[in-house]
Amino acid sequence: MGLNDIITRIRKAEADAGRLAGSVTLIAVSKVQPDERVEAVLAEGHRCFGENRVQEAAGKWPAFRARFDGIELHLIGPLQTNKARQAFELFQAIHSVDRPKLARTIARLAQEEGHCPDLFLQVNTGEEEQKAGVLPANADAFVAECRGLDLPVKGLMCIPPVDEEPSLHFALLAKIAERNGLAGLSMGMSNDFERAIAFGATHVRVGSAIFGERAYD
Repeated sequence: MGLNDIITRIRKAEADAGRLAGSVTLIAVSKVQPDERVEAVLAEGHRCFGENRVQEAAGKWPAFRARFDGIELHLIGPLQTNKARQAFELFQAIHSVDRPKLARTIARLAQEEGHCPDLFLQVNTGEEEQKAGVLPANADAFVAECRGLDLPVKGLMCIPPVDEEPSLHFALLAKIAERNGLAGLSMGMSNDFERAIAFGATHVRVGSAIFGERAYD
C-alpha cells in the first residue's frame, strides 16, 4: 500500500464507473500520523490532506506550508464553534458542518473575514445517536438554511456505520445531494473508497492505506 497504489486504484474506480480521470479528489488523512510520514507523502508531490482536529492541524501544518507550496487542508472531524475562527485560518474546506448553530457561526465569521472555506454538510445517514450530522429527513431543510446564510455549500459528507453495507449510505447521500443540486460528495475511506466512487464520490478520505496504521499515543 501507499500513495501511488491508492491513486492507481482511484483511477481504475473512476474508469469502471464511467467517470472522467481525475474527477475524484484524494484527501490523505494525516491525523495522528508522525511528521516524517506526512513529509514523505508531501515529498511524493501530494498536496491535499485531511485533519480531524483544529489543534493538531495548527501544530503541524504551518511548518509544512513554509516548506511546501500549494497545500490544501480539509477539516474532516467535528468542529466546535469556539474553534471556528482558527479553522478559517487553517483550512480550505470544512467537511463537518453538522448543525445550524455552527452554520450561523461560520456565516458570521465569513462576513467578518471576507472569505469562507468550502463547506460540506454532514449527514448522519445511519441515524446513529453517537454520531454527528443532520438526520436524512432534515437534510433538505439544513441545505436551504445554509444557502439562506449565503454559505458556500459544495456538497454533503457521511461516515457510514461500521457494521452496515456502506453502499446503501453512499446511495442515500448521493440522492440527497442530487435533489438539492449539490455536486460534491465527501464519502469513502480506506476500506470502501472504490464503492464510494461508483456512487459518485468527489472526495475520498484515505488514511491508513497511505500512511500505515495510525500512531496513537
